[in-house]
Amino acid sequence: MPHYFTADTHFGDDPVRRFFGRPFPSAPAMDAAMIAGAAHVLPDDDLWILGDFAACETEAGRQTAQAAFAALPGRKHLIRGNHDPDWLVETLPWASVHDLYELEAEGRRFVLCHYPLLTWNNVRAGVMHLFGHVHTRWRGAEGQVNVGVEEWGYAPASVDQVELAALTLPPSRLNALVEGADPAAS
Repeated sequence: MPHYFTADTHFGDDPVRRFFGRPFPSAPAMDAAMIAGAAHVLPDDDLWILGDFAACETEAGRQTAQAAFAALPGRKHLIRGNHDPDWLVETLPWASVHDLYELEAEGRRFVLCHYPLLTWNNVRAGVMHLFGHVHTRWRGAEGQVNVGVEEWGYAPASVDQVELAALTLPPSRLNALVEGADPAAS
């Protein structure tokens, strides 16, 4: 079954829309565009949301979160982010909820975390790290890919798309230092 990845949707979060210059006239327009952008995800596909699903501090925000969850296709898994309160985790019918998760999908292995990691399990064996949290501040490095909506046209990315991005991003000097590679080579 296909797997798709996204992060930092922030459904209903108008301050995030404005702060990051998202190209939508309003939060409802942003939400509608992200739901439309997920149309390629089929009901039996797995949609991994790597944190910060929705602004749900108010009753209106909770209703927006519930509506967005219901409108998104696929089996939805949450990798919890810093803006995912207990209400969101406990109320919505997620297929699974994790802080960090190691996934094998479509012949590839991934470490999923909301936050960008300096190193991760089996990095030397080619396991990719997918993250969000940093919005437009960093696309990633070789082997680690920001799957945040701003980086992917407000649509979930496929395994093939993130694999291609992981291969085309520049090496990480910090990861090379931590993993013992020659930092001069990166």
